[in-house]
Amino acid sequence: MSDLTGDFSILWPALVAGILVVLSHVPLGQQVLRRGIVFIDLAIAQVAGLGVIAAQSFGTELQGWTTQAAAVVAALLGALLLTWTERKRPEVQEALIGVLFVLASTAQILLLANNPHGGEELKDLLAGQILWVSTDQLVRAAVLTAAFLVVWFRWRERIGKIGFYVLFALMVTMSVQLVGVYLVFTTLIVPALATYRHARNRQLLLGYAVAFASYVVGLAVSLFTDLPSSPVIVWAMAVLGILLHLTARGNGEQMRDDEQ
Repeated sequence: MSDLTGDFSILWPALVAGILVVLSHVPLGQQVLRRGIVFIDLAIAQVAGLGVIAAQSFGTELQGWTTQAAAVVAALLGALLLTWTERKRPEVQEALIGVLFVLASTAQILLLANNPHGGEELKDLLAGQILWVSTDQLVRAAVLTAAFLVVWFRWRERIGKIGFYVLFALMVTMSVQLVGVYLVFTTLIVPALATYRHARNRQLLLGYAVAFASYVVGLAVSLFTDLPSSPVIVWAMAVLGILLHLTARGNGEQMRDDEQ
């Protein structure tokens, strides 16, 4: 019983981290899907990760403010670059996002080429360390998420493209360091895909529901099977997302909602 209680005490911070990521990433993901720039999150996440690795290569601590600042600055620069390319070359924006992703990914490999622990650091960046999030990380994430929710639900129509990319960069930077690139992408895109055929006024609620449930189910399965948490959550969200998607009645209701 004591072992089980200890396991649950480890999972609670992970669940809080998942909830914080879900609160911002579900609405952002739905906007990304509507804009047709699905891979922007992967590109910005990799750029933020590049900032983390670059800061660490100069001897800063992973959880230090210098590393956080480097990640944010890198992500903001990437976001502003994509804002510029969307304005100048909108017809190839998705391709340019892919190029940015590849450049950031390979830059990480180059920076870690002579690091004996480079492979492990890349793995942590991609798969994340959701079970080992610190209280300081959760506090920072909670403050940033609260600010995001205020801005998103009160002023998102007025922030424009630049505001959207900046907001996106800030939230992705935070979430990559909490849960890793794979879970960031999954939390953004899978709930959006699962709900886009549902009525427009129900998409956000359903997206939140499937994402929250996926983190709970994934962490529980990980606890009882001793499998890595992040991949299990990814698969839980994929399965639950497919099931939710199949409950949609089709495009008719969605199209009527869009016309109103």
